[in-house]
Amino acid sequence: MVDVHSGQVLGASNQDELNYPASLTKMMTLYLAFEALHQGRLKWDQKLTMSENAESKEPFKFAIGAGRKVTVREAVEGIVVLSANDAAVAISEQLGGSEESFGKMMTAKAHQLGMSKTVFKNPSGLPDPEQVTTAHDMATLGVALMRDFPEEFKLFSLRGMKFRGMKLRGHNNLMYRYAGADGIKTGYTDASGYNLVTSASKNGRRVVGVVMGEKTAQIRDDKMASLLDMYLAPTAKTATVSTGTPKQTSAN
Repeated sequence: MVDVHSGQVLGASNQDELNYPASLTKMMTLYLAFEALHQGRLKWDQKLTMSENAESKEPFKFAIGAGRKVTVREAVEGIVVLSANDAAVAISEQLGGSEESFGKMMTAKAHQLGMSKTVFKNPSGLPDPEQVTTAHDMATLGVALMRDFPEEFKLFSLRGMKFRGMKLRGHNNLMYRYAGADGIKTGYTDASGYNLVTSASKNGRRVVGVVMGEKTAQIRDDKMASLLDMYLAPTAKTATVSTGTPKQTSAN
């Protein structure tokens, strides 16, 4: 749990343990998309073509078919709300030419931001044994998104979107139940377990929290809610930091 304004780690357990990010990866995909929008390399109304490669990325996607187009805004909102893998790949192919090249861009940006233990291999977070991160690094990314792109960051509070006549509901269930939560991203694969990066504010404090590797979404969300209660309380104090023993995880 990190205080956004001071950058202070309020409390942590195994914050430097290597884990698979799953769809938390898309936070970096969006960081690079927001950066490209600010630099004029992307425009919100620009059309992106869904390649056969993008269309193949199961399970969460727009599924509109290879060769069809979405706007950058639709792609960004689809990543936030639906965790759309095809949208993430479409952005990566536009900005990097390929998933592999974009993965290198993602890793370079991660290291530039101080995420020293993180390696990205693809824009979606689909399984790759070399794609790893830590809770501390993901908290760093959450704070960076909020700091560097304050207007775009508001998109992470979206609970749903309309797309081609459909109403799509978001996956971030904690935002439906926890007052003050306004983002950021969920993630899950069999190898990673249930991950969550949450931003929230209450009682004059703004925090970014990370929970990784839980057995169920309910356990993950309940744990995050308890942590937010603890660190957003009016009398909250900094807790002892337990680093644990960093370890390399493996797919299962």
